[in-house]
Amino acid sequence: MGNTDKFEMIANIYDTPERIQIAKVLSDAIREYLVDAKSKNAIDFGCGTGLVGMNLLNEFNSVLFLDTSQNMINQIEQKISGFNIQNAGTLCFDFEKEGLSDLRADYIFMAQVLLHIPNIELILSRLFDVLNVGGHLLIVDFDKNEKVISDIVHNGFDQVELTEIMTKIGYRNIQSKTFYHESKIFMGQDASMFILDSQK
Repeated sequence: MGNTDKFEMIANIYDTPERIQIAKVLSDAIREYLVDAKSKNAIDFGCGTGLVGMNLLNEFNSVLFLDTSQNMINQIEQKISGFNIQNAGTLCFDFEKEGLSDLRADYIFMAQVLLHIPNIELILSRLFDVLNVGGHLLIVDFDKNEKVISDIVHNGFDQVELTEIMTKIGYRNIQSKTFYHESKIFMGQDASMFILDSQK
């Protein structure tokens, strides 16, 4: 997946106070969209060191932490064993290279992940295949920001355009809103974030 090499290098120093704080904001936003999730299985897609998913463990029957960076996965496995967590698993896998035919989930959430993915339509299609019928994909990411110039990440997303792409794939009941504004949080620029909920 996009920028895996970079994440491999920073895995063991990733959990800064700033990232822990923003992860709490993101997980609180996701929590508001969960319905009868205690019996459901979730995937934290592009989980990094699991900062968001760890905050949501009590909301689900189980959470699978999935990332392309083995070093990030190693960090999560240390947390899982260190806290004796029973309802979590890990998987190091790259959906850009292939799909997973036997993986299923009721909820998939991805927080600040989509901006790292060059071909978002491919990934959103493969995640659609993983979702159980009626399952939800929740995306938290940056609103499109023209001040951000980068050749390694998208400069955010237009919610209407993203909704159109997802509708074409087959997602339904799509709703999104901007929920957070902060200074200097996106490549040194002031930025806002949105949350999008969709269903298969």
